[in-house]
Amino acid sequence: MTTTATTIATTATTPTATAASADKTGARTPEAAGVIENARERIDALDDRIIGLVQERMAVSAVIQEARITSGGRRVNLSREMEVLGHYRDALGKPGTALAMTLLELCRGRV
Repeated sequence: MTTTATTIATTATTPTATAASADKTGARTPEAAGVIENARERIDALDDRIIGLVQERMAVSAVIQEARITSGGRRVNLSREMEVLGHYRDALGKPGTALAMTLLELCRGRV
């Protein structure tokens, strides 16, 4: 009897869980929903790593800016920024330039 009750309970909750998962992921099958949920977890972990790297880049940039200013130089080195823009553009195409601009903006003025 316990086995029958467990089967009924599982059957009763599975469609609801599947529907909720499909609504959340936009998938049309439970298999696709599972793939999407797992991939989204990986993307969230990658995003956390990227944010950490950006924060580290900001800290390193602050050290460079402080050294430059302390030595009598300017906070920003435009020729270096052009190198960074080119590097991202070469690696990622036109959207890479926008990404590099955002990174440079985040890293300016943190001294």
